[in-house]
Amino acid sequence: MDIWNPWHGCHKISAGCRNCYMYRRDAEFGKDSSVVTKTSSFDLPLRKSSSGECKLQNEGTVFCCMTSDFFVSEADGWRREAWEMMRTRSDLRFTIVTKRIDRFYVSLPPDWGEGWDNITVCVTCEDQENTDRRLPVLLSLPIKHLKIIHEPMLGPIDISQYLASKRIEQVICGGESGSGARLCEYGWILATRRQCLEHRVDFTFKQTGALFRKDGRIFRIPRRLQMSQARKADIDLYFGR
Repeated sequence: MDIWNPWHGCHKISAGCRNCYMYRRDAEFGKDSSVVTKTSSFDLPLRKSSSGECKLQNEGTVFCCMTSDFFVSEADGWRREAWEMMRTRSDLRFTIVTKRIDRFYVSLPPDWGEGWDNITVCVTCEDQENTDRRLPVLLSLPIKHLKIIHEPMLGPIDISQYLASKRIEQVICGGESGSGARLCEYGWILATRRQCLEHRVDFTFKQTGALFRKDGRIFRIPRRLQMSQARKADIDLYFGR
């Protein structure tokens, strides 16, 4: 897995943003996370090593804008060039995670058509309110590969009607990290898994979060163990779509 951050900085827009990891990390260096700036890695997909090989190889997924949102308004003037780099590197699979799916058409390439094969768009839905606001928009758009992320998962979420569209390829769930983490309930995770099983959609339990309740007991889990503890649950689903 590679990460490409063409710009850095974002604005908190919903409940899931409250304990944003990027804000926590920037605060350690006295940096204002609300200032959106183009990064020195802006052209990373096109960079080559001294031997002439591309620095990003076509061996996996490239996650885009993990310290911002690809559709944040300050990046409107840069986004067209970013799309062009993704078009040029059609050998790579780019994954975009966003809470701003309503801004999808801003600076979209004119020849986007029904979407590009190498682009996956993941929409973060941390609670039912934002699920019902964002997923109808996502499903109305011409995008070939769609995923849902419940992270941080802040409550039980019903996505059955959206999975019934047969367009969602995967659902990823996880709790919240950090010292101020809010509770994640194992029952919420299992309920989402049942919905995915019913609709034959891939499911991944990514991490427990720092504050996790299972069988009535609350566990405080160190950051270094949150992903491994989720894997130990062994509840992921894969249907090979």
